[in-house]
Amino acid sequence: MSRLFKLYLLSYNSLLALGWTLSLFKILSNFSLTKSVSGTYASAGELICFLQTIAFLEVIHGAIGIVPSGVLFPLMQWGGRTHFLLAVVRGINEVQKLPSVFITFVAWSLSEVIRYLHYAINSTGNPPYWITYLSVAHVPSTSFHKGKKFICRFLCFPPFQLLHICCDSAHLLSISVAETVPSLVQAEIVKTP
Repeated sequence: MSRLFKLYLLSYNSLLALGWTLSLFKILSNFSLTKSVSGTYASAGELICFLQTIAFLEVIHGAIGIVPSGVLFPLMQWGGRTHFLLAVVRGINEVQKLPSVFITFVAWSLSEVIRYLHYAINSTGNPPYWITYLSVAHVPSTSFHKGKKFICRFLCFPPFQLLHICCDSAHLLSISVAETVPSLVQAEIVKTP
């Protein structure tokens, strides 16, 4: 990778790490002052919408090949988050005061600070062990081991039969421990009895 791309990625990831740190600071400051989660969107919502909109560049990075992520997973992550933010949270005033917005914004902010810090440091060379350990890119995936048979049988009842997923196997999703990174979702084939 050229020196120019490395400098660009260092700048991009550093600025986004700084932006997510600022959003986390705003959220936690608002919470500590008001002792309420209802003002989360008012305190950091517009900044988070801005940061998430800028994150479309990650799709572009994968498309032009300066990062190995490809296009599909960053696009899915960006699309899901952006829809949640702009169409649901930003678009519906009642939703902005819900505790789920606080939980989501704190989780995103924490994971994104770690992720972008890891990417920024990684673009300069080998990151220290502690940042690699904290990085959500290294969180092991966990499966829904319990209840797989029940889920497969449930999917074999109408109207799910119309989806043609009830054959010899059903495709279930294993979601990463770090729920905040949908790009780590992995498909797992589960055999039905």
